[in-house]
Amino acid sequence: MTDLIGSIAGRSVAHRPTGEPVLLPIEGQLPSLEGGTGWINSDPLSPEGLKGQVVLIGFWTYTCINWLRTLPYLRAWDTKYRGHGLTLIGVHTPEFGFERDMRKVASVVRDRGIEYPVVLDSGYSIWRGFNNHYWPAVYIADVHGRIRYHHLGEGEYAMAEMVIQQLLMESGASSFDPALAILAPSGLELAADWSNLRSPETYLGSNRITGSALPDHLRFGEPHAYTAPRTLKLNHWALSGTWTIASHAALSNHPNARLRYRFHARDLHLVIGAASPAARIRFRVLLDGEPPGTAHGDDVYASGNGTIEDQRLYQLIRQPGRITDRVFEIEFLDSGAEVYYFTFG
Repeated sequence: MTDLIGSIAGRSVAHRPTGEPVLLPIEGQLPSLEGGTGWINSDPLSPEGLKGQVVLIGFWTYTCINWLRTLPYLRAWDTKYRGHGLTLIGVHTPEFGFERDMRKVASVVRDRGIEYPVVLDSGYSIWRGFNNHYWPAVYIADVHGRIRYHHLGEGEYAMAEMVIQQLLMESGASSFDPALAILAPSGLELAADWSNLRSPETYLGSNRITGSALPDHLRFGEPHAYTAPRTLKLNHWALSGTWTIASHAALSNHPNARLRYRFHARDLHLVIGAASPAARIRFRVLLDGEPPGTAHGDDVYASGNGTIEDQRLYQLIRQPGRITDRVFEIEFLDSGAEVYYFTFG
């Protein structure tokens, strides 16, 4: 792959497709992986035991849509380069309390086809060791355990793969296919429609609450009856019915509690669950006051009907046509729903 990757004065350098050189500095040593609360797909690993391998550390949490859209590339790199000296390790650092459950993480690992090692970082020890602040985040270390590249958030997949190839070639590996991964993700893993994405992550728990249409009317930590305004500005939400806004989420106290949001995006996702882990909560989704029809997401029928069966991210809207401002509404037909945050794509 000499047209894309080379060296300058003995220093590693990857080239962007434009030909612009990007040096790979030494950013520090790979921090400890101790402090993990469990391992999946592997016995515990350590930087010392990984010497001689190129190591990619990927931070994630399973409700994060940004990580889900990165996952196809991580799987592809693990499959393509594992036999040539790459070790990929997923560090699962939970954003919400329910994501600390090892059984749930193991279920996601199985269902998403993750075959590389995963360490559970429920106490944030590894997160703090890397001084990390983002999901997803990728750190790539050379065979000497030196971090040579990192990227926070989605994107830069070609650059990350070229770094992997460069560091593998430094170690003497050269028999891999130099062509970069070309993927066709689907479902939740499909890349966002960035040109039409004008709505941000929006949290409903009081610790990080944003976007309320009536902020002066909110009551925290106690049940309160809400009435939504007749109209909403873009990227604002409102509640109807009786809700308790707790620190982590908004909880519906009675049947038929509703939540409305005016958004501009192809996809609308909602991280939701049940206050009682064994409960199943029915809901109904409307788009501009009508069932979503062909704009329904993977977790709701065209009629708008769906059921909360677990605490996770639900894809409720995926629009097939022209994207404009739309009003989303979800009505929880049973009490006890927990609404954490909206994400879009």
